[in-house]
Amino acid sequence: MVAPPCYQITFEIKGKGVIIIGVDWLGGTMSTVIWFLTGNEGKLTEATHHLSPLGFEVRQLLLPEGAIVEPQLDSLEDVAIAKLEQAKQYLPEGETHVMVEDAGLFVDPLDGFPGVYSSYAYKTIGFQGLLRLLDHLQSEDPVQAASLRSASFQAVAALWDGSNIILGKGSCPGSISTTSNGEEGFGFDPVFIPRDIDDLGQPLPPGTYGVVSTHGATFGAVSLEIKQKFSHRRRALDHLVTQLSGDSQDL
Repeated sequence: MVAPPCYQITFEIKGKGVIIIGVDWLGGTMSTVIWFLTGNEGKLTEATHHLSPLGFEVRQLLLPEGAIVEPQLDSLEDVAIAKLEQAKQYLPEGETHVMVEDAGLFVDPLDGFPGVYSSYAYKTIGFQGLLRLLDHLQSEDPVQAASLRSASFQAVAALWDGSNIILGKGSCPGSISTTSNGEEGFGFDPVFIPRDIDDLGQPLPPGTYGVVSTHGATFGAVSLEIKQKFSHRRRALDHLVTQLSGDSQDL
C-alpha cells in the first residue's frame, strides 16, 4: 500500500474566520499526476483503478477537436508514441507525466487490416464490410473457421514520465464471426469472438474450453463485465503497471 501524504496545518482564528498560516510536510507519499489524453470516462476510471495503488493520481487531459493530428503510421506503438509527443506540449505548467492509449483490430487473413486504421475502417466500411472481405473463408467446423478467420484486438498504453517513454501492450486473440451478433459494445465488437481464457486469464487455443468463455458469442452479445475479463486495454494497463512497479513481464 502507498502511504497517503500527511500534512500539519497551522492556523489561527480571527473573529469569525480562520486563517491558515503554515502547512508543513510530515511524510507519506506525494501523488504524481498522470494526465491521460482521453475523452472516455470509462477509460479514465480503468486507468485510475490500475495506477492509483502505485501512488499515481490520474487526471483527464481534454483537448479541443483537432489538437492532436492522427498519425499515419504502421504500428500501434508508433501511433501511440506520435500522439504522446503531441500531447506533451499540452501538459499544465510544472507537470511531467502524460499518457495516451491506442487500439485496433488486426485480422490475420487480411495481413493485419484494419489494424491502426480500425477507426477509419469502421467509419467507412463498418463491420458488414469486414464480413464481406472474409466471405470466402468459411468452414462448418468451428475450430477450423476460427483458424481461418483469426484476429486479435490489440492495445498500447504509452506513458511519458518526464524522461522516458514506457509502453504497455495488451492483446485479446480470437476470430471474426460469419454474421454480426449483438448490440453491446462499440466498433467491431459485434463480429469478434474472443478465445476462451484459463484461470490465470491467459487465452487458450481455438476449440479449447476455458474458465471464462463467451460460448461462441461475440463481444457485441455479452455484458461489459464479461468483456472486461478479456480486455486488451486492461492487459495493456497491466503490462504498464508491471514495468512501473519494477516487475516487467509480457502479457
